[in-house]
Amino acid sequence: MGAKAQTSDAVEAAMRPAHIVMDVERLGSLYPYPLSFMRSLLRRVMREKWQITPAIFDLCDEGYGTAVYEVVTPNALFSYVIFAKELDAAARSDRVIAQDWDMTVTLCEGRVDEARLAELKANVPLQENGRVDASCFVLSRANKSVRNFEAVVSALSQGRQPDLDAMARVGYLYRTTAVYGSGKFGMANWKKVKTRWADFASPFFAEMFSCWMIRHFSLVQVDHVAAKRNPETSVKMDERIKRYVGIGNATGLGMAPYLINHPRLINNWIWVRETALARVVTDGAVDDVSRGNFDCFALKAMQHLDEISTDNEEQNRLNANARADLERLMSWFKKTKITSWRDVACFAQDNLTIEAQELINALLLELHPDLIMDLEDSLSVNEVYSLEGGMRAGDLKALIETHYDWALQIDFSDPKRQDMFWYRSEEKMEPRLGRRFEEPGAGSEMLLGIGWYVRECYNELCAYVEANGPDMMTARFAFEYPEHRYITRRMQTMAKTRYGEIRINAIDAEVLPIQLLRCKLSFFGVGKFDPRSRMWVRNTMFQGAPLVSDIGGDFGDTWCFPIRPSLS
Repeated sequence: MGAKAQTSDAVEAAMRPAHIVMDVERLGSLYPYPLSFMRSLLRRVMREKWQITPAIFDLCDEGYGTAVYEVVTPNALFSYVIFAKELDAAARSDRVIAQDWDMTVTLCEGRVDEARLAELKANVPLQENGRVDASCFVLSRANKSVRNFEAVVSALSQGRQPDLDAMARVGYLYRTTAVYGSGKFGMANWKKVKTRWADFASPFFAEMFSCWMIRHFSLVQVDHVAAKRNPETSVKMDERIKRYVGIGNATGLGMAPYLINHPRLINNWIWVRETALARVVTDGAVDDVSRGNFDCFALKAMQHLDEISTDNEEQNRLNANARADLERLMSWFKKTKITSWRDVACFAQDNLTIEAQELINALLLELHPDLIMDLEDSLSVNEVYSLEGGMRAGDLKALIETHYDWALQIDFSDPKRQDMFWYRSEEKMEPRLGRRFEEPGAGSEMLLGIGWYVRECYNELCAYVEANGPDMMTARFAFEYPEHRYITRRMQTMAKTRYGEIRINAIDAEVLPIQLLRCKLSFFGVGKFDPRSRMWVRNTMFQGAPLVSDIGGDFGDTWCFPIRPSLS
């Protein structure tokens, strides 16, 4: 057996099992890592030196008007179109039911002429109520953090840099409230984006690029308004502070069903992450350089946790405990001569909280980018779910008992275990949660209670096998019980994957959708979570990331765990 095969076997042996990885509490503790979509996107932008220049910049003294940025990549030209307006304070809302916003944007193919701009101006500010065509592939909107925006303008206009304490508390000038893609409202669907526009053919690249450009415009706009307010004394924001400014985001229940409805894709994302971690703990060199880097990343992460500002007591507790655990690990690390990074992962697993374990795994993933970057193009998957009609019913029963044992352990005879139901609101077609035994609407339930459907199918299947024998075909069972075709097809497909399903009872009375939100956001590259309830969270994107003005300069992909800059 060759060295390469031996290494592959060692990595395979280091992969964590599904019952650990797919536990929803652990998934709700994930941190961004080097293959997160934001990181991957900006590596491409910086490596390929995309040219991003204003073709139109028509703003009044208060920063309202139209801006169009032309984006030239190695493969094509795109336009990023922004409409900024004065918004009545009473109309400003993070909720998806809002009808008006401080800024609305779209990303589209090609150059925008006057006629095209007029068409976009008539539709993009309307968002869901407008209509764009298939040359557009992202539609989004954002609102100001009004107090922060005005405080920054006031400081800059008086010749001062903004208060870093305030910037550390908020971290952004605008926050997005929705970023749409994948064919909504007339836009190009994912298949078209993936096959036609190579620059955005990776998952969520277009959406993340839009958020990065909203952040860019917010920084340009605040400089512009300050200069117009007081041309004699104003200064531009220091670029070190600009890099520290992110783009805020408010994420609610709309994101949660995505993870449950795309199990093959989520399995693939988790497989990539776990493979990367297994490679680092198996093959990552432990030397003075990597030990020093680990120490630096850990110090940065501890300061990052100290600087997170949230009124959520539970999140503050998680952050404080993770920081204390990391400090404990570093004390052990500095006096221990480890032989592999597996020693660090094992110490964390045996001694620290789940939150701290995943924080330390995120640090380990920063150490050896050379071992993991080839996985960057493995995050997409063709989501096909097939019913294997020729499978014996007895084998299907065994499959459920092996791969869905977690679902069979849920006691659905307890009403609390099936208390919630998910549905879509009529006004915005957005996911909502209802109480099954108290509220109407369960007849329009979304198919998210996977554990429940597994149990219902299993009960019928056991009776079927007992009555007809284990050799009857699954096709016959599916014919006689068509209500179980969906879950049967899903179980047969997911049983072939390594990580399968997220182990969550999504209809439990105490379900925490925020765990699903954080899981997905970690793959986007989001940090600094500020939960507002168990249903939605504010967070900060691209904090610490390079600026448009950094393109073409030196770039070190080390903007994880952003910390406030030192201006001395």
